[in-house]
Amino acid sequence: MFKLSDPRLLHQYAYIDGKWTYGDEGREAPVDDPATGETLGHIPWLEDAQIRAAVDSAERAFVHWRALRADERCERLLAWFDQLQENREDLAVIMTREQGKSLADSRGEVQYGASFIRWFAEQGKRIIGDTIPSPIPNATLGTIKEPVGISVLITPWNFPLAMITRKAGAAMAAGCPVIVKPAGETPFTALALAELAERAGIPAGVFNVVLGDSARISEILCAEERVKALSFTGSTRVGKLLLKQCANTVKRVSLELGGNAPFIVGPDMDPREAAFAAVNAKFQTSGQDCLAADRIIVHESIHDEFVAQFAERMAALRVGNGMDSETELGPLINERAVEKASQIVDDAISKGATLVAGDQSKAPGPNFFMPVLLSGVTRDMQVWHEETFAPVAGVVSYRDDDEAIELANDTEYGLASYIYTHDIRRIWKLMRGIEYGMVAVNSVKMTGAPVPFGGIKQSGLGREGGIPGIEEYLDTKYYCLGGLGSASGS
Repeated sequence: MFKLSDPRLLHQYAYIDGKWTYGDEGREAPVDDPATGETLGHIPWLEDAQIRAAVDSAERAFVHWRALRADERCERLLAWFDQLQENREDLAVIMTREQGKSLADSRGEVQYGASFIRWFAEQGKRIIGDTIPSPIPNATLGTIKEPVGISVLITPWNFPLAMITRKAGAAMAAGCPVIVKPAGETPFTALALAELAERAGIPAGVFNVVLGDSARISEILCAEERVKALSFTGSTRVGKLLLKQCANTVKRVSLELGGNAPFIVGPDMDPREAAFAAVNAKFQTSGQDCLAADRIIVHESIHDEFVAQFAERMAALRVGNGMDSETELGPLINERAVEKASQIVDDAISKGATLVAGDQSKAPGPNFFMPVLLSGVTRDMQVWHEETFAPVAGVVSYRDDDEAIELANDTEYGLASYIYTHDIRRIWKLMRGIEYGMVAVNSVKMTGAPVPFGGIKQSGLGREGGIPGIEEYLDTKYYCLGGLGSASGS
């Protein structure tokens, strides 16, 4: 079980209206450690009435939360940030046990996730409207920003803390109460956040966590007219379903969906430098990352050396239980993910790809998948056109910049992309030519609280983080104040 400095952070109940809540009918689901298969605990499956009670709670809280001054909300959110800082090691342990990522990665995510709370706490004080030069005689025109209302946040299992704080920090700073539906695989991190929000003085009903049947909960909340906004991070398939479900009530919808990131390597690059960067871009969170470099596009002049260097660096990665201090790659989330990874590799090999490296006999457990490098990848392979969400890297060569752009854009996705070259003309041409919401040039790290995170095409709608992030939870109200001239109205 968990060994925490503060055992009170581990809850096996939902959190509604400031109260820890169990399912009315006693239904529950286990939460397992993907590294060991050990059952860590159980969570309740709430009934329909309890999901609607969360909306009732948020509706009551909205009246008072929106009425607070921005600096008052800022103080509550900063207190929440402080709680995360004080309990960061326990949060990291909880995350590693239920998600599987290395303890070092979990510690990094706690810091990353906490940064959104601090950023939006301050950004909430900078929500301003505009004064509009009036074309109407004797009138003053302008805009003010108001919170959109109750916001539902549906978050994934790969980043169980940061995906909540990036959404909740923005919504709550804007004056909106939130209902969080975390992934069933990783609920304990979300519940720990609820505990810390309560300690920070966040009022009851402002931060709620509901648990249970994801499809049923989404159906209820998307149909609920009192819910005014929905933010989802996950697959494009599910995002489309949620968008349809929100259509009848015309909710504000923001979606951070799938990715199939290209990693373009120019002919002027040192193959070793580029290969080591590509390994980092591909295998973070064991490849279970929407930013992962799935399609590695290397100039033909350095292709062979790049592949050799990539294989060498990949072979040095330590795969194991995330609680082991030496582990760099943990398990996949479950056996279904392992089966999908195996299928993608088998499909590529059957269609002519070369398995450069990736011996699955060395996997330390049923949920582990040893990192794989495939060369000779072609466009008819799953590894090319699907988001792998696994430690499987595919490499293809290209002749010139135009072909690199065409290859990079050959996908329905448009989230993140990487360019490695020192030629400023090539950088500019590639950066403008590829169709992605985010481009990292000569850097693997691209995210942070001030960053407007998001994609184009079928990778989503809207932006999270940065200045645009809080706008997802604000309405613009225009006003026209007439009759401001003389008493006669002339």
